[in-house]
Parts: sequence; C-alpha cells; structure tokens
Amino acid sequence: MSALLLLFVCLALGALVARFARPPSGIVHSINWWVIRIALPALVLALVPHVKVDTQLWFPVVAMWVVFFGAWALFAVLGAWLGWPRERIGALTLVCGLGNTSFMGYPMMQALHGKEGLALAVVADQLGCFPLLASAGVLIASLYAGKAPQPKVIVRRILAFPAFLALLVGVVAGLLGGWPAWLDELFVPIGATLTPLALFSVGLQFKFHLGERQHAALLLGLGWKLALAPLLCWTMGSLAGVGGLTLTVGVLQAAMAPMISAAILADEYKLEPALANTILGAGIVLSLVTIPLGNLLLGA
Repeated sequence: MSALLLLFVCLALGALVARFARPPSGIVHSINWWVIRIALPALVLALVPHVKVDTQLWFPVVAMWVVFFGAWALFAVLGAWLGWPRERIGALTLVCGLGNTSFMGYPMMQALHGKEGLALAVVADQLGCFPLLASAGVLIASLYAGKAPQPKVIVRRILAFPAFLALLVGVVAGLLGGWPAWLDELFVPIGATLTPLALFSVGLQFKFHLGERQHAALLLGLGWKLALAPLLCWTMGSLAGVGGLTLTVGVLQAAMAPMISAAILADEYKLEPALANTILGAGIVLSLVTIPLGNLLLGA
C-alpha cells in the first residue's frame, strides 16, 4: 500500500509543481536525463542478473509487439472507415501502441509484485517496448509524416541506448554468477531514484487539450490501450499456457498508459500533437485505476 501511495504522491507533486510553483525551464529534460541515463541503467544492472530464465519469458516481450502492431492494424482500418487524416492514424498508432512500461511500468510493477515483478517488467520494456519505439515507432512516424526512415539512425539509437547496453552487460553478469555484493549495494540505491523522479516528471508533463472532432479518436485510442490490447494479450498468453506472475506482468505492461516518448515522437513529426498529448495525460490518470483493477481481475 505504501508503494502505491508513493506513486500517487510523486505524480501529484509533479502536477502541483507544474501548476503552482513555476519550476525552472529545462527541469523535465534534466530529470529525464538522470532517469534514462543513470537510474534506469543502474536498475537494469541490479535486476537482470537475478532474472530466472524460463520458457515463458517470451510472453512479456511478444505482448508488447502485439499491442503495437494490433494498434497499427486497428487504427489503419478505422481511419480508412472514418475518413481520418494520415496524421491521426500515425499519432494513435504511436501513443496507443507503445506503453509507458518504464517510467510508470517499473514503479507500478514493483509496488504490486516486488522485485520479481519489476524484473519481468524490465524484460518487457527493454526487449519489447524500447526496441519497438526505436525501430517500428520511428518507421510509423516517418511513414505517416511523409518522410523516409533512416535505418542507420534506428540501429544507432538502439545500440547506443544506455539501458540496452546495461541489459547486455547484466545478462553476461548473470551468466557469470552475478555481481559482487558491493556492486549490488551500489546499483540498488541509484536505481531506486527512478520511481520518485520518473513519476514526478510525468506529473510535470500533464497536458489536456483536445481539438475539434478528436473525441472519438480519444475514446477509441484509450479503449484499445487500456482494455482491448491487454485482453488480447491475456487471451494469447492463456491459450499458450503462460501462467503465474509472467502472465500477470505481461498483461499489465500491455495495459500500461501511453508512452511519453511516443507522444514526443508524434510531436516531432507533427502527427496531431494535441491529440497525442491528451491521450497521454488521460491514459496516465486512468491507468492509476485500471492497472490495480486489472491486477485484481488477474487474481494477483
């Protein structure tokens, strides 16, 4: 209960500071720099060597791909039927196909399922969502903005991402028997800064601004991301014989709120930024209810 309370408090503090305290310009960028380049790699290095490899680990990863490509297929069909512009289809595919599996997924899985759940959340994020953002996400953004994707840039983004490099190092460390105790004691407290800072940053970035004729897109997008996509992943995992915590974490990561970086990508490529940011903000607020509820429905 205290862990979940921490999530609400940090998120609310960020929103209140943004609204009333006039934080210095660049604060979000600075916090995110620490979270992405220091805290996240430290957390990955602390957790990955302790992940127990089993035959069901494919599920949290594949679930992320199902959410993304399912979103693309759904919104391409709906867009053609409803006469949506290309920019709207691209925006919905990005923000409703990529989940906030690190900034919100990590602290929520840790609050609900402890270190074991957090380790599975790292697998889903680092092998599922992040490679999707850096590859298929950039591809979709380019296609729907009328630009040509650059494969070299995509590969460079993946290989140079600090948490991905930490993942590779952590796998090697796990195969060699894990870290010395003094290194574990170093990684854990640095990685622990991710939860409060990430949620505070999310609170600072809340935006609610919807343009005309975008309400249907908002409802359809959140309906997919928070309900239909995790239901599809649960069905897939159950039919494949996946169970226990692996199934639970995989489904909950699939149900996570939209990814902040996906909304930023939509903004950079001018794919209806107002819609993307509104879905992001509404999805974050709603997921604070839907994720714990989904956790109960899964019997966890």
